[in-house]
Amino acid sequence: GAQIIDLMMLVIDVTKGMQTQSAECLVIGQIACQKMVVVLNKIDLLPEGKRQSAIEKMTKKMQKTLENTKFCGCPIVAVAAKPGGPEAPESENPLGVSELIEVLKSQAYLPSRDPSGHFLMAVDHCFSIKGQGTVMTGTILSGSVSLGDSVEIPALKVTKKVKSMQMFHTPVTYAMQGDRVGICVTQFDPKLLERGLICTPESLHTIHAAIISLKKIQYFRGALQTKAKFHITVGHETVMGRVMFFSPAPADFNEEIQENVFDFGKDYLYQEQYLSKDSKSSEENKENDQSGEVQLPRQQWALLEFEKPVTCPKLCLVIGSKLDTDIHTNTCRLAFHGVLLQGMEDKNYIETFLPKLKVYKLKHKEGQVERVMDDYSVIGRSLFKKETNIQIFVGLKVKLSTGEDGVIDGGFGQSGKFKIRIPDGLKPETKMLLTVASKKKSKAGKGDANKEDESSKNDSAQPVTITLLFKRYVFDAQKKMIQS
Repeated sequence: GAQIIDLMMLVIDVTKGMQTQSAECLVIGQIACQKMVVVLNKIDLLPEGKRQSAIEKMTKKMQKTLENTKFCGCPIVAVAAKPGGPEAPESENPLGVSELIEVLKSQAYLPSRDPSGHFLMAVDHCFSIKGQGTVMTGTILSGSVSLGDSVEIPALKVTKKVKSMQMFHTPVTYAMQGDRVGICVTQFDPKLLERGLICTPESLHTIHAAIISLKKIQYFRGALQTKAKFHITVGHETVMGRVMFFSPAPADFNEEIQENVFDFGKDYLYQEQYLSKDSKSSEENKENDQSGEVQLPRQQWALLEFEKPVTCPKLCLVIGSKLDTDIHTNTCRLAFHGVLLQGMEDKNYIETFLPKLKVYKLKHKEGQVERVMDDYSVIGRSLFKKETNIQIFVGLKVKLSTGEDGVIDGGFGQSGKFKIRIPDGLKPETKMLLTVASKKKSKAGKGDANKEDESSKNDSAQPVTITLLFKRYVFDAQKKMIQS
């Protein structure tokens, strides 16, 4: 419902100030609305002598609250809509309402409207009128509609002809974006649709998953974790959905991102959680950033997987919330908001669509050099488990902690050891280091227990480590390992 508002009135109880719900309304306003007026209500509850100073105090407090929002400096009006409360006699006159009306008039504006494009309307009531048919009332979000047009109710897969229309009890033959209208159709049971979208036939798609660009809502406490479930408000419904966050590859963190399009040609980095100032960044980000400052990308995305399919237009607003949070805990339930860039209509999108999405994880394995074979090869251990099929790693590049580059050549024996080829040869000092270590070992092996203790001390002080780094795409069925 927030998407159909052009001017918002935020009503605050002057005796209580901002409550959790008022704060949530403010957050939704920031996402979906451009202009706001704040109304301080129930001023009749303030003792008359202190009323003015209490109103001034609350006005200052509200101005401070709005300072860092898009509504900074908006009008604040004090009223008592019904002095004495619901039980008061009707003769009680409201206080300040005529001033409020003047402020609303001064703030009202005519938004630019466009009748072109597909017809799309958000229906919020549906009821039958005897002898007429079923009326769907709502707000036209885009396009226009005329008498006799066919409109589709996509959630039910039915198409109906527009028999008559009314705007504010006046019959009309045409309505367009921004209009509030009642559309009458025949032979349709109103119980089937309480609220939802209606549109030009075939213009809306039902999707099972989507890619969205998103921003975290700063007041949401805690991290946004990949695999977590959120209530996803999209189109005109709220459904449960699971998220997976990803960001540009770190080399592209500062690149300008085109708005409202998603580039399937690029590589993206999988994130365990949405990256924000307080989040732990992934391995690859750490490597690119030694300063300790968390570098944040200009844009982040999420793959949303819905528990049941949703019908919605392209580029529509998406809001993710944790609506099961106890409303009495003073915390914001709205977690993130974004734009739907790409919907997936195929039920089998995991096989048909997701392989196009190049999100990768960076894998990092470490082992140690066991011993030297000759100037151009060493034996390594502890990189693989005994049962690993080393064949699939053959040909991958590794790096020794002493600086040499190597290539995995194959397995060695049965215990998960492996052979590494060093194309440029071992440095003499590396060879010495490894020869000394293995000599100590073999000496120690001759039965002198004290020597063994000593040698293992020296040995553990400086083993030569082997690092294997590769990328693996999350949606690659073959699980290929890729090195740049």
